Amino acid sequence: EVQLQASGGGLVQTGGSLRLSCTATGFTSDDYAIGWFRQAPGKEREGVSTITRSTGGTYYADSVKGRFTISSDNAKNTVYLQMNSLKPEDTAVYYCAADESPLILTAQAMGLPANRPVKYWGKGTQVTVSS
Repeated sequence: EVQLQASGGGLVQTGGSLRLSCTATGFTSDDYAIGWFRQAPGKEREGVSTITRSTGGTYYADSVKGRFTISSDNAKNTVYLQMNSLKPEDTAVYYCAADESPLILTAQAMGLPANRPVKYWGKGTQVTVSS
């Protein structure tokens, strides 16, 4: 059974930084992608960033490019989201998600249609950026 454990949320002032972590267990191969999504109150969930474990390929939403960096420590089965220059509009519950298909995970992150939903989701972690 695949499980995703996310951590690292918290309260930070505008301009501050936080690092989220997502550790994946239960995958039977190394060929999968992990990503971060977020949902602010009253808004739809949106994709933030994804990384493909085997290739290191990444995707970033325009709203976070240049401020957020996603990285993977394959030995620890952990993906990190380094969030710098945080803004109040980054306030949301952040969810870690994973799929054996990087295409499906990234399509969902981009808001594009896919032939099935992303398979695995972790519990959310709250990020609050105060102004």
